Amino acid sequence: MKIYKSNYRNHWVSPYVILEKVFFWREIDYDEPLIEKLSDFLNPFCIAWQKFLDFVHPQINYVKIDRWDTWSMDNTLADIILPMLKQLKESKHGSAHVDDEDVPEELRSTSAPAKENDYDIDDNHHKRWDYIIDEMIFAFEHKADDSWEQAYYSGEHDIIHVPCEWYEDGKPKLYTLERGPNHTHTVDFEGIQKVTKRMQNGFCLFGKYYQGLWD
Repeated sequence: MKIYKSNYRNHWVSPYVILEKVFFWREIDYDEPLIEKLSDFLNPFCIAWQKFLDFVHPQINYVKIDRWDTWSMDNTLADIILPMLKQLKESKHGSAHVDDEDVPEELRSTSAPAKENDYDIDDNHHKRWDYIIDEMIFAFEHKADDSWEQAYYSGEHDIIHVPCEWYEDGKPKLYTLERGPNHTHTVDFEGIQKVTKRMQNGFCLFGKYYQGLWD
């Protein structure tokens, strides 16, 4: 996979910006007849200049997908989505609307102090969005980490091969695997199930609030 994506391009140069530089010794009035006349004269050149720069310096938006990128597409996307979610959490300047049903009771709008006006946001508005992003990050962090289940394993393996079928000459033909005397390995399946359930909820929230992922 190769992705090249540049920042947004803005090549527009307003005629008034040029005129402010030309008449640097004074403040211009946009409604002044001379300024309006010069602005109308410069406008076509500004448009042509913008089109030229858009052509020679366009926004880069190149994506190339290799066939192995989709062998485990869920893991491939997790490696991309996770750092973007973390950056969004640190740099965001607003919060999307979040339904009360998707957050704990203490973060719901019904748990916040009463608003002075209907158009105000409640005191838990930004907290709800922080919670949603944290749940998304939790889900993709675990998806990107193939070893997270190891935290729910404990003890040591002691597996022995025990003969269960023999040849006529008495030599073992087949073996079965059994736990040895020093086998202490256990798995916290309940803990794994809780994490898996939380991950699935994070993925569902990612889909539901996908259009709220903006800075």
